[in-house]
Amino acid sequence: MIKLVAFDLDGTIGNTLPMCIQAFKKATRPYIGHELSDEEVVLTFGLNEEGMIGCVVDEPYRQQALHNFYVIYKNLHQEMCPTPFEGIRELIALLKQKGIIVVLITGKGMNSCDITLKQFNMKTSFTKVITGNAERNIKAEALKGLLHDYHLAANEIVYIGDALSDITECRKANVMCLSAAWSISQNEVTTLENCNPKNVFYSISSLSDYLLVSDNRNNFAY
Repeated sequence: MIKLVAFDLDGTIGNTLPMCIQAFKKATRPYIGHELSDEEVVLTFGLNEEGMIGCVVDEPYRQQALHNFYVIYKNLHQEMCPTPFEGIRELIALLKQKGIIVVLITGKGMNSCDITLKQFNMKTSFTKVITGNAERNIKAEALKGLLHDYHLAANEIVYIGDALSDITECRKANVMCLSAAWSISQNEVTTLENCNPKNVFYSISSLSDYLLVSDNRNNFAY
């Protein structure tokens, strides 16, 4: 029986990735002399924004670039992604009604995560919020910490995320990853299907049915 559900943020709770990429490009351009490609930005994912900026901006300009990122990110949020995906808040409410612990584990830094949760009116949606690290992807560590803190077995937790790296991090912690495929390209969907067969969900409603119908909860494919 699932006792804790942990969510990714970008691309899972809301369609924030295009906005993240655009904000990062705008914030770093004055300090590197050109605009990064989408692919170059994506290569820095897994780190928080401080770590991402550290990958491309020289030391004397990093703090200013980081400050600019937060300003641009907040402004773009209201324009490009004012609300989370339809149905995600309702799913979280239903999980909590069932007595399931709901946690957020994101690679985002504390400041950008706070901006997004305020924008989405989700500051109180999660029992715990775990944000990212400037040096490494911490999701496996975070999952192991949750197992310890809540005295749970690995099969009592699931993580919901849209990235291939989410599957990898979950496997390090021996935790099931349910792949969120409701906002990604077909190529990315195919990659998730190949790496995480039978655990890819194409809509929030189908994920909701799977998590909340008790007959299904014992049928996760590891």
